[in-house]
Amino acid sequence: MKHRIAGRRLDRTTEHRTAMFRNMVSSLLRHERIQTTTPKAKELKRIADKVITLGKKGTAHARRLAYRQVRDVEVLNKLFDTLGPRFAARPGGYTRIVKLGRRPGDNAEVAVIELVEKAPAEVPAAEGKGAKGEAKAEPKAKKPEAAKKPEAEKKPKAEKKPKAEKKPKAEKPAKKEKAGA
Repeated sequence: MKHRIAGRRLDRTTEHRTAMFRNMVSSLLRHERIQTTTPKAKELKRIADKVITLGKKGTAHARRLAYRQVRDVEVLNKLFDTLGPRFAARPGGYTRIVKLGRRPGDNAEVAVIELVEKAPAEVPAAEGKGAKGEAKAEPKAKKPEAAKKPEAEKKPKAEKKPKAEKKPKAEKPAKKEKAGA
């Protein structure tokens, strides 16, 4: 019976398993979505949710504790500056696992683990509706300018030069046979 034994071994040594999950947590926080096998995703969910909870706290102590799992300073800053405030109102359950099916090579069950709340789309800071409409009109104006060029002005592609003829290789002298065998 497996009483009081939590977690999956995933057929790896302890050092390999901890290093793998540290890398996976960093990748998940950086890209906000990764694809992996289902058992790894389920284990990663436990670790990632704890790290995001530390990011919500925002204290120096929480940053030191999170640094144990996330060794990349860039990702750690993202955790405390953007992800922590994003999940501040959520009481848990920061990740979602979506099963994709089976992998063709080894028939392993594959899943995507992603953060539940997406990053808010960046809206340009413009005043009124007129500014937004003008911003959209500019890209449309650029396209017709490129199309106006007549074909005669376009430079013709460079013609291919004929390949140089290969010179026959000089014949190598025959190897000497070893005597005394």
